[in-house]
Amino acid sequence: MRCTFSLGALALLLPGSALVPAIAESSFAATQNEVAVVAASSSAAPEPTPEVAIREAGSDVVPDQGIIKQAPPTRLAPAAKPAPRVLHSSNGQASWYGPGFYGNRTANGEVLRPGNMTAAHRTLPFGTKVKVTNLWNGRTTVVRINDRGPFHGNRVIDLAHGAAHSLGLTASGIAQVRLDVLQ
Repeated sequence: MRCTFSLGALALLLPGSALVPAIAESSFAATQNEVAVVAASSSAAPEPTPEVAIREAGSDVVPDQGIIKQAPPTRLAPAAKPAPRVLHSSNGQASWYGPGFYGNRTANGEVLRPGNMTAAHRTLPFGTKVKVTNLWNGRTTVVRINDRGPFHGNRVIDLAHGAAHSLGLTASGIAQVRLDVLQ
């Protein structure tokens, strides 16, 4: 009958053997390497955000050792959205409407709610996107035309409360603006 022992078991059977410290050191080193490998694999890069594309690089073979090394993934920048084209620009005075009109229907049938980023214009078609820039403070926002007006003086646009707030004209009530009609 054949019996086999591991080196560790054999070293334990031989008291005073010089193998015991060497085996202990090698098993300690192996344990440290395993811990390092486990730690390295658990500290992988975090998952990329959905808008960032990931491209996997190909594997490289080291010719002398025959070891396959995997290159880390390369982050690619998200594709830039093309800037909307400006069809028409004009300057004029803007005003805003809000609390007294909440719950009322606009000219296209939508219900006016607090915080809407919409506006009223006399002639632009409903659904038109307009970039409005407050010329007094430089703030800019994009609104959607869903109502008719303003019907007061020479004002060119009447903003819902959300748009007026983002442009910083709720306190003054009116402001000089530039309108850029977007495609």
